[in-house]
Amino acid sequence: MMSAALATLEPGTESRREEIKSAILRHLRYSLARDPKTATKHDWWIATVKALNEFILERMLQTQDTHAEVKARRMYYLSLEYLMGRLFTNNMENMQVFADFGSALEEMGHSISELRDEEYDMALGNGGLGRLAACFLDSLATQDYPAVGYGIHYEFGLFRQEFEQGYQLEHPDEWQRQGQAWEIMRPEYTQRIQIFGRVENIFDDTGNYRPQWVDTTPVLGIPYDIPICGYGGKTVNFLRLWESRSDAQFDLHVFNDGNYDEALSSRDYGEAIYKVLYPNDATENGKELRLIQQYFFVSCSLQDIIRRYQRQDQQGSDWSNFPDQVAIQLNDTHPAIAVAELMRLLHDDYGLDWDSAWNMTTRTFGYTNHTLLPEALEKWSVPLFQKVLPRHLQIIFEINKRFLKQVEEKWPGDHDKVVALSLIEEGNMQMIRMAHLAVVGSHSVNGVAALHTKLLKKDLFPEFDELYPGKFNNKTNGITPRRWLQACNTGLTRLITETLGNENWVTELDQLRGLEAHAGDAGFQHEFMRIKRDNKVALAQVIQQECGVMVDPDAMFDVQIKRLHEYKRQHLNLLHIMGLYRRLLQNPDMDVAPRVFIFGAKAAPGYQIAKCIIKAINSVAAVINCDERVNDKLKVVFLPNYRVSLASKIIPAADLSEQISTAGKEASGTGNMKLALNGALTIGTLDGANVEIREEVGDENIFIFGLTVDEVQALVAQGYHPRDYYNANEELKAVIDWLGSRHFIPGEPHDTLLPLVHSLLDGGDPYLALADYQSYSDCQERVGTCYQNQGEWAYKAILNTARVGKFSSDRTIREYAQDIWKLPQVPVA
Repeated sequence: MMSAALATLEPGTESRREEIKSAILRHLRYSLARDPKTATKHDWWIATVKALNEFILERMLQTQDTHAEVKARRMYYLSLEYLMGRLFTNNMENMQVFADFGSALEEMGHSISELRDEEYDMALGNGGLGRLAACFLDSLATQDYPAVGYGIHYEFGLFRQEFEQGYQLEHPDEWQRQGQAWEIMRPEYTQRIQIFGRVENIFDDTGNYRPQWVDTTPVLGIPYDIPICGYGGKTVNFLRLWESRSDAQFDLHVFNDGNYDEALSSRDYGEAIYKVLYPNDATENGKELRLIQQYFFVSCSLQDIIRRYQRQDQQGSDWSNFPDQVAIQLNDTHPAIAVAELMRLLHDDYGLDWDSAWNMTTRTFGYTNHTLLPEALEKWSVPLFQKVLPRHLQIIFEINKRFLKQVEEKWPGDHDKVVALSLIEEGNMQMIRMAHLAVVGSHSVNGVAALHTKLLKKDLFPEFDELYPGKFNNKTNGITPRRWLQACNTGLTRLITETLGNENWVTELDQLRGLEAHAGDAGFQHEFMRIKRDNKVALAQVIQQECGVMVDPDAMFDVQIKRLHEYKRQHLNLLHIMGLYRRLLQNPDMDVAPRVFIFGAKAAPGYQIAKCIIKAINSVAAVINCDERVNDKLKVVFLPNYRVSLASKIIPAADLSEQISTAGKEASGTGNMKLALNGALTIGTLDGANVEIREEVGDENIFIFGLTVDEVQALVAQGYHPRDYYNANEELKAVIDWLGSRHFIPGEPHDTLLPLVHSLLDGGDPYLALADYQSYSDCQERVGTCYQNQGEWAYKAILNTARVGKFSSDRTIREYAQDIWKLPQVPVA
C-alpha cells in the first residue's frame, strides 16, 4: 500500500522525490533482497515498477470501490490478443509521475531511459488486432469507462524473430523469463472449465428433457491481473489474463515409483492450452488446441463475469438486469464461441428457459469484424466440435434451427438465402461458421473503417444486413496518442504543447488543428523537421546496431512496418526497390532523393510464401547495401523482431508511410494513423482507413495510387492475367526475371526465390501487385520530387499531424460507448 505521505505529497517537490527514492530502495531490499551496490539494472527496474505500483494499485482499488458503490454497468472486452508492449514509461506518463520518478532515479545514478530497456515487450498479440485492443483499454480508462479486458496469459508470446542468411527463424518469446512486475495473481478467482466428454439425455423430476454434459476433462483457469492506467491517473481498470492448469491429481505413488512421464502426462494437456499464441493449425491436433484455447478463455471469462454480476446483484438469482449491467464485446471471431457458452451457462447451469436465455445473450453481445478475407473468418468442423464441445454443438444446431425459421418467414422457399445464412456450411464435411454465430448472437455488428463497413454489408454479409436492418454500423479504429505520440516522440510532444499553450490535446486530439496556422511558418517548419531528424539519428543508431548498416539521417526514411502478408504487399515495395536500383545502375547520375527503405514484419511460421518474401527482401538488401555505385542514394534494411518497443522508435523517424494493400483487403489499419500523427506522409491505395485519412488531411497531402475497390472487383471478374502486365512493362519484366535469377542469392540453390516469382506469374498474383506496379512506381517518383523540396514536404507533414485528430481511440471508444454499449462514464474521485 502506498504510504500516506507519498499519496498526498505535491508533484515536483523534493519531499515527494525523497519518498519515491525511499520506496524504490525499500522494494530493492525487501521485495528483491538486493543491496543497491550489487543490484543489476533489471533489479532496479523491478524495484522502480513496484514503487510506481504504489501509485497505481491505490487508484485501482479506489476505482473498483467506486464502480461497486454505484453498481456500475461494465463493458467486458474479449480478445485473444493484447499487444501491450512495454508499460514502464507509458504508466509513468499516464499517472503523471514521469518527472518525479526521473529526478529520483537520476539522484540515485540511474535514468528512466536506461531502465526502460530492461522491460521485455508483452507481445501477447500478432499485429493490429492486439495493438488495437491495447489502445482501447487505454482509452476506456482515460475516459472513466468501467471496463475489464479478458484474454490468455500466454507463456510464450508472439515468437522472437531472427534472420539467418536472410531467412526468418522463430524462437520462443519468453516474456516472463525474468518475472513480471506488473501482474497480480488472483488464485481466489480460479475458474473450472470442461472439455471433451459426451452429452447424456436425461429427464428431470418434472419430466422435462435436460441434457447433461458428462465424462468431461476439467481444466482450471487461474487469473492474472494487469492494471490499466488512464491518463491523469484517475481511473485504473485492469486486464485479466487466464493461465491454464490441469485439474488432474498428481499421482505421487506413480512418480515415486520412477514413472515420471506417466505421472506428468495427465497434467500436460491442460497446461498446453496457454503455452503459445496461435498454435499452428496445419494439423488436426493444432486445430483442436486452437479451439480449446478459444473456449478456455471464453468460458473462464464468462464465468468470472457472472460471478461479478451475482456479487453486485447480491441476490444471485435475479437475471432480469444482466444485459443492463453487462456489455460484452467480441474482438473478431476468436471469442465467438462465447454465444454458445453463455447460452449453456444460462440454460443448462442456471435453469433459464431457452427464450429468456437467448434474449439475454443477444442483448449482451456486440461483435467487431476485422477482416474481409474469407480464410480469416473461422470455421470449425462438426466432428471436431463433437469431440471437444459436444454440448455446444447441440446448442449451435438449436440456434441455427430457430434462426432458419426466421429466414424462412422472411424469404419463404428461398433455398439460396438459407445456404448463405445458415450457421452450418454444408459440404464434404459440415463446418460451423463462427462469424455467422457472432452475427446472429449479437445485437450489434460493426466494421472498423467506413469502407470496410460498406464492404461488410455489401459483399460479406449482404443477406444478414437485409435480415437485420440497422444491426451493422461503423466504428473507425483509432490509436491512443498517449502511447503513439506523447510517450514515443517527446520532441514533437514538447513542440505541440508549447505551440498550443496547453497539454489538453493529449486527451482531445482534435485540438491539433491549432497547428495548421503554423504549417507555413518557416521557423516552425525548421523546428518540426529538426525533431524529425533527431528521431532519424536515433533510429539510424538502432539500424547500425541491429543490421550493421550505416544510413544517412538526411535521406528519406521510407517505412513499411506491419504483419507480413501478401495482401499488405511488401513484395510490391520490393519490386519498386529493384526497379529503382536498376535505374540507378543504368543512370548513376539520375537525380533522385536518397532513400532508406525500412521494413519490420513477422511472417506466420507456417506461411511459406510470406517467409519467402522476407528472404527476398533481405537478399536484395544485402546486394544493394554493398554496391558502392548506389549506396549513397539507396539503402534497404529489414529490422528483425518487429515489436511495439521497436515501432516506438521507427514511427517518430518515418518520413514516408507505406500503406499499399490491395484495395478492399485491409479492414482499417492503425499503423497508417500512428505514422501520420507523427508527421509521416502516406503513400497508399484507397483501402481501409486510408480513405478517411485522405478526407482528413486533404488530397494534396497524401500520395494515392492504384486500383480502387470497384476496379479490383471488375478486373478479377473479367479475368486477371498477370503475365499481360509482365510482358507489357519492360522494367517490371526485367526485375521479376532478375529476382528469379541467382544474382541476389549467390551460392544458394537457384530455386530459393522462385516460389515468389511463381506466385506473381503462374500463381495468379492473387493480390494484383503487377497490376498496380506502374501506378505505384509513378507515385513514388512524385514522392521523391516532393521530398527534394523540404519546405513543401515540411508543410505537408505538419498538416498530417494537425489533421488526424479523428483517429484517436478516445473518439472510437466514445462511439462504442454511446452507440453499442450504452455505457455511462463513472468518474473516480
